[in-house]
Amino acid sequence: MQDFQDHFLIAMPALDDPMFKRSVTYICEHSAEGAMGIVINHPLNVTVADLLKQLQIEFDGKSQVARSAVCAGGPVQSDRGFVLHSPKGGYSSTLELNNGLMVTTSKDILMDLTTPAAPEKFLLALGYAGWTAGQLEQEIADNSWLVIPADNSIIFDLIHAEKWQTATGKMGIKPWQLTTEAGHA
Repeated sequence: MQDFQDHFLIAMPALDDPMFKRSVTYICEHSAEGAMGIVINHPLNVTVADLLKQLQIEFDGKSQVARSAVCAGGPVQSDRGFVLHSPKGGYSSTLELNNGLMVTTSKDILMDLTTPAAPEKFLLALGYAGWTAGQLEQEIADNSWLVIPADNSIIFDLIHAEKWQTATGKMGIKPWQLTTEAGHA
């Protein structure tokens, strides 16, 4: 079984599910039981400040972070926050990933986001994408996704609108070159 952990799934043009259309998904975990990932380029009409207000967490309203958009991380547990971030421990529920990344789901990280105690780089998403055993492999075989090694600069350093095109460009492909037809030799 190929391991897609620490890879991006780049949605092919034929994938027109609104949750995944032109999406880039970071795969946090992948095993024989299935996969879990976070869509990194679908901003919601919700800012970090909006979310912190709703949760009654104090924050610095002048912070640039407070104005940044929260992403729709996927259709599973879309009422739950997932913070994909650069290394910073000390939170009560953090999973250490590959490539110097962590994902934290506990509320304690939210209290840090607009303060100097925040991780250097992070992306806040509501929900995640999940696949059952064999489902992701089948979707890849069906030409729904391109797969490339993840690149932290795409996650953290680009505006959301540039992530899909930049990720496809890493493969040497221009978006207009993608077809909806699957080819199997």
